[in-house]
Amino acid sequence: MSKKRVVIGSRGSKLAMTQSNWVKSKLEGLDPGLEITIERIITKGDKITDVALARIGGKGLFTKELEVALLDGRIDMAVHSLKDLPTELPEGLDVVAVPEREDPHDLLINKHGSKTIRELPDGCKLGTSSLRRSAQLLAIRLDLNIVDLRGNLDTRLKKLESTDLDAIIVAKAGVMRLGAFREDFSVIPFDEMLPAVGQGALGIEVRKGDSEICGVLSSLDHPPTRYAVEAERTLMFELEGGCQVPIGAIGRCTSDGTLKLEAIVCSLDGRKILRDRHAGPAEEAAKVGRTLAHRLLDAGAGEILREIRDNLEEETGYGGN
Repeated sequence: MSKKRVVIGSRGSKLAMTQSNWVKSKLEGLDPGLEITIERIITKGDKITDVALARIGGKGLFTKELEVALLDGRIDMAVHSLKDLPTELPEGLDVVAVPEREDPHDLLINKHGSKTIRELPDGCKLGTSSLRRSAQLLAIRLDLNIVDLRGNLDTRLKKLESTDLDAIIVAKAGVMRLGAFREDFSVIPFDEMLPAVGQGALGIEVRKGDSEICGVLSSLDHPPTRYAVEAERTLMFELEGGCQVPIGAIGRCTSDGTLKLEAIVCSLDGRKILRDRHAGPAEEAAKVGRTLAHRLLDAGAGEILREIRDNLEEETGYGGN
């Protein structure tokens, strides 16, 4: 009996391939009748590595080419880092599986043995590609010299050693998946830095109506993670934000079925901070996200985000993500 051929689409970075190979291994274990291959696809975000992400403009910097391949039938599923996936998907596509989330915290990695952001040397030169991270950093330390740091995760880790950077901040999830975590790396607590929407979670996207593929993937879905990221992504959608806007959020499901969501909206200079939280039944994840988003908007988040979008539009000619 011939095996069913399934093609997974993936970005070509070491981390993306590690994530896609994990999905491949899981699916092969669930159904030995599958013959799974991975097709590497280069995205716009992968091609442009010398410009800050916020200045490139456009949605789906790391996902659009994968979605085109899905719609064309060249691949059967795309494995995304969920934080890169826009909240609005192309017609005909859907995320049908969200596996259990890796630790969503951010990591501080530095050359000075500092355990916290506050312990870093005065004027520390710190690399990050994220407006969300830089805004929250400046809210803690206005003296930090924050520089843009592009490249895949393994490249950024190497740049700390090969350049004059004092420190970098990266997602713990990626470091864990690459097997690169060390005890001298410091986890930044949520009360100092909230992660990107969907950070640490994978999203597996397929064509709607592909019941066979959806059936295979259903076993990989982790409801508590799905509820948490649904709340976060709904909040992002309602705020009309994107992965290059300084919005942080974390959803967590408790054992009694409650979903707790916390979010932050920052000005680019870290001087304006709005932070709030909301909770509700996990099955009403979208409602929890929507409620918290509108509470933040009522408190002035819309004005902060409009200023940021206006600034980005002046720099790039594009007014959104």
